[in-house]
Amino acid sequence: MKLKQLLLTTLGVLTFSGAFAQANILNAKIPEEIGLKTDDQLLMDNDEPLEYGYVDDRDRLFSKMTWEKVVLDERVNFPLYYPVDTNNIGADRRSLFHTLWGAVKSGDIPRVYADSYFSQERTFEELQQSMQKIDTLDVGFDQFNADGYVDPEYIIRRDIEAYDIKAYLIKGLWYFDKRQGELKYRLLAIGPAAPDVNFIDSDDEANKEPVPLFWVFYPEARGILHEAKAFNDKNSAMPISFDHILNSRRFNGYMYKEENVYGDREVKDYVKDNALMQLMESQRIKDKIRNFEQDMWNY
Repeated sequence: MKLKQLLLTTLGVLTFSGAFAQANILNAKIPEEIGLKTDDQLLMDNDEPLEYGYVDDRDRLFSKMTWEKVVLDERVNFPLYYPVDTNNIGADRRSLFHTLWGAVKSGDIPRVYADSYFSQERTFEELQQSMQKIDTLDVGFDQFNADGYVDPEYIIRRDIEAYDIKAYLIKGLWYFDKRQGELKYRLLAIGPAAPDVNFIDSDDEANKEPVPLFWVFYPEARGILHEAKAFNDKNSAMPISFDHILNSRRFNGYMYKEENVYGDREVKDYVKDNALMQLMESQRIKDKIRNFEQDMWNY
C-alpha cells in the first residue's frame, strides 16, 4: 500500500508542477504571455483529474453516508474561501465559490439540485431568486405612488458574493473495500452555504445561520475543480487544485448528519442547545466509522 501511495503522490506532483496559470512567467516578454504554454508544453500535458476506480457493490463490506460542515472561519479551510475580492488580483486566482458559481452560470456544471439527495433539480432562474435580493427604498415607494415609476437609484440589489459564504456542506460515503482491505471515502455532493439573502444584512444572529444555496453532484464538477487552483501558502510554484484538496480531505469539517433510521435526522435534532455535546457526537460518529477498519484487523 505504501508503494501505491508513493506512486499516486509522485503522479500528483508531476501533474500540478506544470498546471499553474502562471506558467511561462520567467520567459514572458510582455504581460499577455504570462500563463501561455508553448505547443510542446500543451502536447506534453496530461492534466486530467485522477479517475476513480471501479468499485463493485459486492466489494463494499461496510458503508456509511455522512454529511459534513466545513466552516470557513478555520485557518486550515482558508484555501477554499480566499480570495473574496477579485478586483485587485489576477484572473488565475479565484475562490471555490467563484469557481462553482461561474461554472453554473456558464453551463459547465449543467445541473444543480435543491438538496443533497438530488431529488429536485433547480433552474438558473430559481437560483437567481435565492442568490439575489432586490429592494426598494422608501423614497422609491413615494416616487412610485406619486409618479408611477421608480428611478434605478432607489432600487437596491444585493447579491450573494464569495465573502458571504460561511461554510461548505459536503456529502460523502465512507466504505470498506474488501478487495483493497482498507477504509475509503468518496465525495458525492458539495454545496456552498450562506445566510438567507433576504436577512443577510440583519443584525439578528438567528438570521445568519448559513443554509445551502445549491447542491452539485461532485463527479460532474471534478473537471472544473481540477482546472481551478487554490493558493499554496508554502510554495506558490506548486498550486493545489480544489479537486485535490477535497478528495484528499485537506480540510477540517465536523459531521452534522449521518444516515440513520430516524429519516437521516441531524445531530442538532437530538442533541439540542449544546454545541459542545454536538461536537462530541460528531466525533463519536467519526470514531465509529474509523474503528470499523481497526476492528477488521483485530483477532
